Amino acid sequence: MHIAGKSHAFRASPVRARPFRIGTRGSPLARAQTELVRGRLETAHRGLAGLLSVVAIRTSGDRFEDRRLADFGGKGLFTKEIEEALLEGRIDLAVHSMKDLPAFLPPGLAIACVPPREDPRDAFLSRKAARLDDLSSGAVVGTSSPRRQAQLLRRRPDLSVAPMRGNVGTRIKKLEAGEADATLLALAGLLRLGEAGLATEILSPEVMLPAVGQGALAVECRADDDAVRALLAPLHDEGSARCVLAERAMLEALGGSCKTPIAGLAALDGEKLVLEGALFEPDGSAEIRARRAGGADEAAAIGRDLGAELRRRAGGTLSFSKDGLE
Repeated sequence: MHIAGKSHAFRASPVRARPFRIGTRGSPLARAQTELVRGRLETAHRGLAGLLSVVAIRTSGDRFEDRRLADFGGKGLFTKEIEEALLEGRIDLAVHSMKDLPAFLPPGLAIACVPPREDPRDAFLSRKAARLDDLSSGAVVGTSSPRRQAQLLRRRPDLSVAPMRGNVGTRIKKLEAGEADATLLALAGLLRLGEAGLATEILSPEVMLPAVGQGALAVECRADDDAVRALLAPLHDEGSARCVLAERAMLEALGGSCKTPIAGLAALDGEKLVLEGALFEPDGSAEIRARRAGGADEAAAIGRDLGAELRRRAGGTLSFSKDGLE
């Protein structure tokens, strides 16, 4: 599990001033998240202003917005070209939405920094109803997320789900154009874009358990690049990193891909970490949910243990392949 493990306070610290190239997707949200990281780096390190350039990289996931990710390779398509640029030395670090990162990173790369996590919950957006439970029977909810679809149909089997992909702005325009009666988006993305006011309801984890890593950012670099690790150290939030570590360890244990409706959320209660995870049938007809708690310093073990339990319990209920859940 390649996630930085030391705790660092956010403070100004000396670093050799030289140009650093930050890779990111080109969507408005990806750029907003990258600017957030760049601004914090310039605050943390004197003399870096003007030396941090942003390199926008078009990924395979951006090129196929009309198809479900599960149909052509999974969420790794949002990171593949960016990680190739890292490995080839064309960029020095990359800013990702944590939930876009596959469970396993390419050899030679590491998550060097997890900044403080934003609100991980999902937001409900609709011009027809103020709340999910207020939608009329037969209403169409636009989403291409197997996780969201499964939980929607589990709670409201009378609703219809239609594919809806694209960046945040695109999906909001599709909703306004009447392509669906409602949609769901990560609240964190709306907050970072200054669009949280568009949400008519914030869904609790009991109603809509978030995706693994939702709301968190991952700043990735080459595993042996000590200069970039030093650059990123003041931005790292240990509490957020521990929670993400537990969630991603659960995902690893499940061998999960974006074909599988998997959800998970960890939270800290003092020195205790509580992790909840769930698997769903895509049509919402079945759910397996479990919880684990332990010391925050045992985050990875908690995640692996919960993932193993979910996998065990799913063996006779949900479909598996030799490569993991499908």
